[in-house]
Amino acid sequence: MNFSLPPGGVLLSLGCDFIEIARIRGVLERQGERFLSRVFTDEERAYCDGIKNPHPHLAARWAAKEAVSKCFTTGIGAELGWKSISVYHGSRMEPLVRLDEKGAALLRHVGGTNVLLTLTHTETAAMAVAAIVRAA
Repeated sequence: MNFSLPPGGVLLSLGCDFIEIARIRGVLERQGERFLSRVFTDEERAYCDGIKNPHPHLAARWAAKEAVSKCFTTGIGAELGWKSISVYHGSRMEPLVRLDEKGAALLRHVGGTNVLLTLTHTETAAMAVAAIVRAA
């Protein structure tokens, strides 16, 4: 086999979030572009825009941002913004986290070296689990 697992290490923190897709669909209907530009990075929007039904994928990214913010115990706010966290895909389409400067500084501050992420969704709900790890 020609693949490897993401770098592991010592688990520092774990976060999880679950959201109903109808909630994201409703906010999009009410706020449209304002919501998208406030919450999602260009990278995330480009991926979701290319999908026939983007709502489950947007919901999964929302859940990912919430799960990562729970790992940091900050929530989304002054220390970590919505766009501080961007979900993208690795070579096997595995979800990966890209942090902006604010997020990377926070990761260093808590002693972490990597954020691990898993996403799942159905037709009605999306969930994300995130972990902050420190290299062993």
